[in-house]
Amino acid sequence: QVQLVESGGGLVQAGGSLRLSCAASGNIFRLSTMAWYRQAPGKQRELAASITGGGRANYADSVKGRFTISRDNANNTVYLQMNSLKPEDTAVYYCTLSFPPFQNYWGQGTQVTVSS
Repeated sequence: QVQLVESGGGLVQAGGSLRLSCAASGNIFRLSTMAWYRQAPGKQRELAASITGGGRANYADSVKGRFTISRDNANNTVYLQMNSLKPEDTAVYYCTLSFPPFQNYWGQGTQVTVSS
């Protein structure tokens, strides 16, 4: 069983930065694809960024150029550096771990609020 614990959310003014962290338990982290999803009030959950075990990153168009996903396999941690934040980035951010073929885990979520 894998547990994911997110941290780093909070309240920030537009234009500011936050860094989210997600620590994973277990021994499959380095082989897993890690991702950050987000869900804004009244909207569907969407993928913000993902990174494979080999380090290949993928971003939603809405965050490209502003967010950076990275991972530290030695410490089983994935990060999301968020710069130039906008009010529309306000959401609950969830960390996920995917290990083929069937293992998928979600964190409890961390709130990010960007004020205008």
